[in-house]
Amino acid sequence: MNTFFDNVPKSALYFFLASTLSVLIAYWLVSYFVKKYDKDPKYLLPNGAFKKISRPIIFIFLSILVRSASLRKLLQVEHHEYWFKKASTILFIFSITWLLLNVLKIVKSVIVGNYDVHVENNLKARKIYTQFNILERIFIFTIVILAIGAVLMSFESIRELGVSIFASAGVAGIIIGFSAQKMIGTVLAGIQIAIAQPIKIDDVVIVEGEWGRIEEITLTYVVVKIWDKRRLIVPTPYFIEKPFQNWTKTSSDILGTVFLYTDYNVPFDAIREELTRILESTDLWDKEVNVLQVTDSKQNSVEIRALMSARDSPTAWDLRVLVREKLITFLQKNYPESIARNRVLLEKSSDENNNS
Repeated sequence: MNTFFDNVPKSALYFFLASTLSVLIAYWLVSYFVKKYDKDPKYLLPNGAFKKISRPIIFIFLSILVRSASLRKLLQVEHHEYWFKKASTILFIFSITWLLLNVLKIVKSVIVGNYDVHVENNLKARKIYTQFNILERIFIFTIVILAIGAVLMSFESIRELGVSIFASAGVAGIIIGFSAQKMIGTVLAGIQIAIAQPIKIDDVVIVEGEWGRIEEITLTYVVVKIWDKRRLIVPTPYFIEKPFQNWTKTSSDILGTVFLYTDYNVPFDAIREELTRILESTDLWDKEVNVLQVTDSKQNSVEIRALMSARDSPTAWDLRVLVREKLITFLQKNYPESIARNRVLLEKSSDENNNS
């Protein structure tokens, strides 16, 4: 009784078995070392790195098997060599792209994992997060585009069609270029933000009169989380072309001010002492700046400015609210006559003086 393998040349069968065995041994060796170092904290590989690397490697070895002539001889489909090679090429490109994307994610996890944006002094961590979030999108976009281009260029008919289209589409290309100018400018602005970093993740900014934090930065837009939980979507060129306030560009500490308008007979030293007492009684103050100054004098009032410091802008806001309330309460209880008011001076006429 004849079997399937009786019709297969012995050399093809032996070569296929040897190729399969070689691929399995190579895969086992790669898996062994990756898995070994995956568990070694010295190499800082995150959890799941072995699976992310091993899966695309399986398909790389599989693409090599598909391309081998021994497999075609074994299956007795030598006349389908073209399709086997194309399938192998596409599978290889897909596997390499998958591997590169997973390696990129692992590198990001390793580097970003060394920084915590939730700590108080997180300036460097926010820089790293911002750069990697934007650059990751750029690399993913570039790798995917190159992979698609490599797959398409592997077919001669498509390659010739593409060359003829590009050769006869000069005017169309110019029109498309002008149409895509704004999009390209937006993408370049995103790249510039990643490099120059006028803003970073979790920066406190004032944009279009709104106070908020930078929540997300992409190549084309930036999401600002407003203090009342709204989201302000801003195109990336805005942060390159227009002025805006960044309260945490170099550090998160900030000065806060409280203005009081009082009568001329207010005791400045008493208010100054009360300001010091209020600041020393709260953890919102970072013990850096404590100043009370008379900044203006008007017809009916005196402008007093209390200047204080805090570790970040939300804390500074809470500190200003507290100091304003406590100082007003202090004046109400101890110096009610120093509260600003309008005075009217009534003078007696000459007739009234004579009658009196």
